[in-house]
Formats: sequence, structure tokens, C-alpha cells
Amino acid sequence: MIDDDITGDELDPDVAAELGSLSKGAARAVAKHLVMAGRLLDDDPDLAYRYTMEARRRAARIGVVREAAGVAAYMAGRYAEALAELRAARRITGSAEYLPVMADCERGLGRPRRALDLASDPASTGLPLESRIEMLIVAAGARRDLGDIEAAVVSLQVPELRSQAKAQWVARLRYAYADLLEAAGRREEARRWFVRALDADVADETDAAERVTQLDDRLV
Repeated sequence: MIDDDITGDELDPDVAAELGSLSKGAARAVAKHLVMAGRLLDDDPDLAYRYTMEARRRAARIGVVREAAGVAAYMAGRYAEALAELRAARRITGSAEYLPVMADCERGLGRPRRALDLASDPASTGLPLESRIEMLIVAAGARRDLGDIEAAVVSLQVPELRSQAKAQWVARLRYAYADLLEAAGRREEARRWFVRALDADVADETDAAERVTQLDDRLV
């Protein structure tokens, strides 16, 4: 069921515009399902995915609908379904926006080499900075999956590590780097970078503070 307060008008105007090829009634129904999915995505991604599937049933040829289904599937840990939806979205729209998510899906399916293949896709160089950093993090994780911790560490030694920006992508990059340093047995360096990740984590989305405490206990 759709929540009573949802009308479909809550949908982002750019997204709503992509539904223009549908009949008015179908567009309204799809919009409501997408809004409902967005409302549920963080707390119940599996249910959000089911709402996007209903939107997909009505509008399978619309890129933004396939993107929504792919993101919800990814959040729900349905990596094969997420890949299928995001590949379809890319064919429809030509956008490389979700390449990092697709690469992470390959990791989730136990295929790190395929993740690295996606990371080397030429289209990834044209992604916005935040997405390029996310792809670096995913690729480093794939190298770790393959047992090459040192290569993973080196791959994240990029100038952006020392960015002065108070941004979540900075926190995520530093956190990933610190995590790899700890995995490589370089605990003192790892602690320093977890502290720096905490400094950039304005949204408090990482557990960097807890990791610092854990390392302090081990370094005593």
C-alpha cells in the first residue's frame, strides 16, 4: 500500500519529467511507487525494492525507474538483481553514474576481477569527483579481496587523501585507507588516518571514533 499522504508530486521534477512518455495515470502511479521506495530505502530496503519493482512493471523502458530498482536492490543486498537493473539503466540512458555501485555488486557476488574491470572502464574518468573516489575505494576493496593488501593500500595514496574539505567523500576515502593500513599491520598509521577520517566525518556516518578506541587498546 502507498502511504495516504503520498501524491507523487513529491518526486524530483527532473525525475518526474522522465515519466512524461507514460499516460497521466501510469505516470502518477509510478511516481507514487518511487516516492514510497525512497521513503523506505534506508529503513527497509527490501520493501523499497518491491515498490520499485511495481514501478518497473509499469515503466520498464524508463531509465530512472531502472536506476531506482537497481539502487534499492543494491541496498537490500540483492547484487545480481542490482547489476541487471543498473546495466539496463545504462543501456537506456548512456550514463556511467552507477559504475561504482555496479563494481561493488561484482564484489558482493564474489567477482573482484570483474569489479576491477568496471573500475578501468574509460567512462569512469568522466564521473564527478565523489563518484571517482567511490570507485577508487571499491577497486581497492577488490584488490584486498584478491589478497593484495599492499596494492590496495597504494591505490588509495592519492592527493585527495589530504583534501581540506569537510566532506563525506573525504571521510570515506580516509576511512578506507585507514582500514587497509590496519589490515596490512600498520596500526599506528591506521590510527592516524582514522583520526583524520573522523575529522572529515561531519555527518557521523563512519565508526572511525570506535576504530580509534580499538586501536588505542591494542597499541598500549
